[in-house]
Amino acid sequence: MAIAFTTGCANGNSQRTPSLITNDENSTHQQAEMKKTNKSKSTDIYFAGGCFWGTEHFFKQIRGVLATEVGYANGQVESTNYQLIHQTDHAETVHLIYDEERVSLREILLYYFRVIDPLSVNKQGNDVGRQYRTGVYYTNQADKNVIEQVFAEQEKQLGRKIAVELEPLRHYVLAEDYHQDYLKKNPGGYCHINVNDAYQPLVDPGQYEKPTDAELKEQLTEEQYQVTQNSATERPFHNTYNAIFEEGIYVDVTTGEPLFFAGDKFESGCGWPSFSRPIAREVLRYYEDKSHGMERIEVRSRSGNAHLGHVFTDGPEAAGGLRYCINSAALRFIPKEKMEVEGYGYLLTFMQ
Repeated sequence: MAIAFTTGCANGNSQRTPSLITNDENSTHQQAEMKKTNKSKSTDIYFAGGCFWGTEHFFKQIRGVLATEVGYANGQVESTNYQLIHQTDHAETVHLIYDEERVSLREILLYYFRVIDPLSVNKQGNDVGRQYRTGVYYTNQADKNVIEQVFAEQEKQLGRKIAVELEPLRHYVLAEDYHQDYLKKNPGGYCHINVNDAYQPLVDPGQYEKPTDAELKEQLTEEQYQVTQNSATERPFHNTYNAIFEEGIYVDVTTGEPLFFAGDKFESGCGWPSFSRPIAREVLRYYEDKSHGMERIEVRSRSGNAHLGHVFTDGPEAAGGLRYCINSAALRFIPKEKMEVEGYGYLLTFMQ
């Protein structure tokens, strides 16, 4: 199986110093290495998602990814090079070979959506232009169903149609050697994404579906329902988790989706549970809130769309400077010793 993702950085506004090297002259070794890996029991996929320097480097950190290369895909003609992609309409693309027994296509796609802006058209990070468009390109028809499912979930969560192409792979051209493993060879080089995001836990939203409103009314207390569904606020200091500092995780009370590690909880003095960061960046959604005569950033859960609280910029500087001020009524605490039996064992290796 083969799929392609497009990313961007070859032209556009990023600062890059190209060399005039042809694909044929410099890609022989890279092609040989990829063919060698292909002989093993593996699967490949192609992604477009902004600068292929950063995207390739990001996916190299993912467990189960066996090999990578960068190239140009889905242009109007069969051949191109770095200097011609404006004319040929190819997208900067990362080709991955991965072990599907260690990481699934669905998981690879969830990692991909972690590092792109799926609503942005022909732009990722500082890079602007058609070669920086986003796309998933497949060569095996069976892969299309999985990709379409993940696309549908993303659009449901965002409430809008995403700008990511979904097409069969065509006209793929291997990029010049100086683009291959660029950030490994040039650690201080341009990168439009945070490669450290590769080390955050991958939380699959498909495992945490939101119950119906009738089910929520039956399952939640009146306070939990009012807080999560009607954006109410519980009393400060007089709530369940404000003074609790045990090892474990905090999950969305409506869906069970993991939201915060207890190790990132701190005493802020505000009267509500405070955290410095979420378990993974994508498990939270952010909205402007001008209620009660204030300007704040509301925080909601991804899968349940439950109101959690607000995020402020007066948190511990050593931990990033953020304070997630969260209602206890929006959370359920899972002690570390119960995480395995409750289905959260996959997060234990990430515990501080």
